[in-house]
Amino acid sequence: MGQFVDAALTEPYDRIFRLIQKRVADKIKLPVEIQLWGGHSYRLGKGEPVIQILVKNRHGLAALRDLDEVRICEAYMAGNLDVAGDMLGFASLRGLLRDHHPLHALWLRIAPLFVGREQTDRRAIAGHYDFSNEFYLKFLDPSRCYSQAVFEHDDESLETAQHRKLDFAIEACRLKPGDRVLDVGGGWGSFTEHAGRRGIHVTSLTISEQSEAFLADLIERLQLPCKVLNQDFWEHTSPAPYDAIVILGVMEHLPDYPAVLRHLQRLLKPGGRVYLDASAYREKYSKPTFVSRYIFPGDHAYFCLHAFLAEVARSELDVLGVYNDRHNYFLTCKIWAERLEDARDEIVSRWGEMLYRRFRLYLWGSAQAFLSREMDAYRVVLELPNVSVSSSDASGEHMDMGTKQR
Repeated sequence: MGQFVDAALTEPYDRIFRLIQKRVADKIKLPVEIQLWGGHSYRLGKGEPVIQILVKNRHGLAALRDLDEVRICEAYMAGNLDVAGDMLGFASLRGLLRDHHPLHALWLRIAPLFVGREQTDRRAIAGHYDFSNEFYLKFLDPSRCYSQAVFEHDDESLETAQHRKLDFAIEACRLKPGDRVLDVGGGWGSFTEHAGRRGIHVTSLTISEQSEAFLADLIERLQLPCKVLNQDFWEHTSPAPYDAIVILGVMEHLPDYPAVLRHLQRLLKPGGRVYLDASAYREKYSKPTFVSRYIFPGDHAYFCLHAFLAEVARSELDVLGVYNDRHNYFLTCKIWAERLEDARDEIVSRWGEMLYRRFRLYLWGSAQAFLSREMDAYRVVLELPNVSVSSSDASGEHMDMGTKQR
């Protein structure tokens, strides 16, 4: 239940907080203190507050009054609200808020029909990835991998866990020196460097100018047997099929699963394998409005495992392994968020307070979503069967289905 700490609250504010109390008091699990400019404060929940919401002005108060998730996020990014204390706990409060913006969601789904898929994809990727490379490197670990790591234990370093994931991808695809691999969405070259140092020939696709420049410099500087192409996945063709295709954290940008699988089959040689990892929702187009407006614009859709596997069943590809990485992604996002906060002063001085606040909300919100089981994460391994290999020969090549959850 809530209680007033300062009896001097003026009547309009008193009414607003009584309304908030009526709507959330019986649902709130963590004690929260709301502090108004001028020193007035109000509490919800029992016990000493672990979360402080600082209302800086009337714009912040109006956002809080509506209990609308995206308005509260916008007020925080603009500096009209501030948050202190347990950020993971603050992110858990989104279950008390409404997030109903159907026209915005509808436009994201139909925009590619009017603008075109390639143009929509390029705008969406630029909207997230074309900040300075140095900004992302402030919270990523030295592997520069922008999807979930695979931890052996919770206090393991992120870099060690990311290298384990990259090793897993190489081993799952049975790659050896001289093999040709397509890396869909090269990012900051984590797979390109990891595989290239082993003599594996990686063709890295990106539609981000920042990523392209970073990858080109990395390949030249380390003399890797790799190349980068500024090319959309849908445009890409190859004179010879690839030994393997890896898709690290990019399936969220490829929601048309039947078309994706057809294109993978065209690019992959018989017996070749696909490794992918992705953050996931159980409902394909379920996504907070804050994420669709400020983090991943366009029709980005979190991976939906059951919908994807249903389409795989209609394709020529075999499923060799599925691995639940929900806990791994929680740990990954938590470490990213902590690293972002550690670098706050430099980030704010170089790229501004709003960008820092945007990613602080995103990373802590993602960590909480994985922790609460609102979101999932998976690694998936596929194979295009080699029809010339007998079933008895092929049986020993298949991986065990992954059942361990992290």
